[in-house]
Amino acid sequence: MTNTRTSPVDKLVFRLQQRQKVKLPFMKVKSSTPLSTTLLLAYGFLGVIALGTILLILPFSSRSGEMTSPVNALFTATSAVCVTGLVVVDTGTYWSGFGQGVLMALFQLGGFGFITGTTLLLFAIGGKFGLRERLVISEEVGIDELGGSLGVVIKIALFSLFFEGIGAAIFYFRWLYTGDPSVSLWTAVFHSISAFNNCGMDIFGNFESLVRYQGDAIIILTTAGLILAGSTGYIVIADVLRRRRLYKIALDSKLVLATTGILLLAGTLFFLLVEFSNPGTMGNMPFWQKLMLSFFHAVTPRTAGFNAIDIAGLGQASLFFTMLLMFIGGASGSTAGGVKVNTIGVLGVTALSLAKGRTTVSAFGRQLTSQTVFRALTLFLSYLAVVAVLALALSLVEDFAFDRILFETFSALGTVGLSTGITPDLTVPGKIILTLAMFVGRLGPLALMAFLVHRQQHTELEYPHEPVRLG
Repeated sequence: MTNTRTSPVDKLVFRLQQRQKVKLPFMKVKSSTPLSTTLLLAYGFLGVIALGTILLILPFSSRSGEMTSPVNALFTATSAVCVTGLVVVDTGTYWSGFGQGVLMALFQLGGFGFITGTTLLLFAIGGKFGLRERLVISEEVGIDELGGSLGVVIKIALFSLFFEGIGAAIFYFRWLYTGDPSVSLWTAVFHSISAFNNCGMDIFGNFESLVRYQGDAIIILTTAGLILAGSTGYIVIADVLRRRRLYKIALDSKLVLATTGILLLAGTLFFLLVEFSNPGTMGNMPFWQKLMLSFFHAVTPRTAGFNAIDIAGLGQASLFFTMLLMFIGGASGSTAGGVKVNTIGVLGVTALSLAKGRTTVSAFGRQLTSQTVFRALTLFLSYLAVVAVLALALSLVEDFAFDRILFETFSALGTVGLSTGITPDLTVPGKIILTLAMFVGRLGPLALMAFLVHRQQHTELEYPHEPVRLG
């Protein structure tokens, strides 16, 4: 007598086969494809950017009461919707209360809309597979078996509002306790929403970001926590909370958490060692503050854009390492940009499997499909190619040092928002190039993955094998 265990997915498949009257809204095979869903999301972003640009141009959006340059308004609106944070005018002193409200609405819509859009895109991808595969996808993103798209949107909204509300309360009471007269509830809410959505815009004035609070552990660590929550995303956090034990969570969640942990540890140690004696950044601070700021600057390039030390004061090695972090970004389906930690995790375990002499790629007791590896490699190489093209184009129209131009390119494409200080001095062509970079960086990786899924073909045909020299 054998004792076989039936998975919940198998049970649900059997029940649905027996009861045809049960209908799952998100499992209906629709005419839409992952590519068309992504295009719809892109059109939505373009529409919000256009509306934001018009509102920011209006005279009452600026403190001076004058109309804003259309190029500056477009750049700022794109930066907000794509939750980048790069600015050509100081957010705290240039924009009026109305203008700041428009910006906050834009990066809230940009962050929430992207999380929702990418999560719902899984349903479009799921529509290309059978019932079992679609049930697995819905189970992995934490959706009830009889739920639908509306339930997902509500869960993501509650997820966002929970973290933003907690962050705003901590900021407000901390600033209230310190008696800072320049800070209000509005500032606390603005900063919390900006941090969670990984935007990096602030209204403290003079382009200083969090430099004035570099010794305040509550402000710095709360900001870092909001950034991590937003860049990890709803899918991973919901998976962890639902399964409660790390060994039970999905492989995707394990890769995100493991890669994020490695990057945080490596980044903290790197900045601590390299900037330890740099008088332009942390050289004159006590050890605990150096450690805290090293951790913060291992978090913020992926991909929030806040800074508590002068970015222009970083050494060349630290600037390059920051570019690497901006290139990687956060998790897929989160508020973060970059090539994504999921991609780096897949490539990392692929290299590790090959180093062990294996012919298949596996991690945490699970095997990755060849399609997953190919897509990760394609995304990685495509992202590098786009960085090269944009940096080259920017260098042709700007006279700044190339390392500054490359840093700005990585920041815009990774939707980070960190800058060495050259953004306000860019020419009109330079601003247009970075505007394009921010939009491509936000939606490009998603569009590429949707295209690859849409073009996927299943065939047993194989050509004759022949070796190619490598190394």
